[in-house]
Amino acid sequence: MRNFDLSPLYRSAIGFDRLVNLLESGQTQSNGGYPPYNVELVNENQYRIAIAVAGFAEHELDITAHDNLLTVKGAHGDEPTERNYLYQGIAERNFERKFQLAEHIQIKGANLENGLLYIDLERVVPETLKPRRIEIK
Repeated sequence: MRNFDLSPLYRSAIGFDRLVNLLESGQTQSNGGYPPYNVELVNENQYRIAIAVAGFAEHELDITAHDNLLTVKGAHGDEPTERNYLYQGIAERNFERKFQLAEHIQIKGANLENGLLYIDLERVVPETLKPRRIEIK
């Protein structure tokens, strides 16, 4: 029997309670793991994504959310820079990173600090979906 490593699925899905939702989405990422990122569980209903965007200014980053899909794009300006590298280990290429979000996940804000882009998320479950106690009379 084959063993399947499902850890890549957990890295890009935030707020899912069931793996079935992610498998049904069929969302794939083919960006080769650039830029690196972390997904942090702050508390039961709050998450934080940290993306390493060294070399990008705020105006070169674009964050959009549409239909439970969070997209982060980084694009440098079209100004060519002539540099003579002896060694280039810092990637400066444009990127697009997508995250599939579960229902009821809301983006609370984003900030750029020390080369890391932080995106704060929160799960907000409507009152109608929360369990409620029924009194017996």
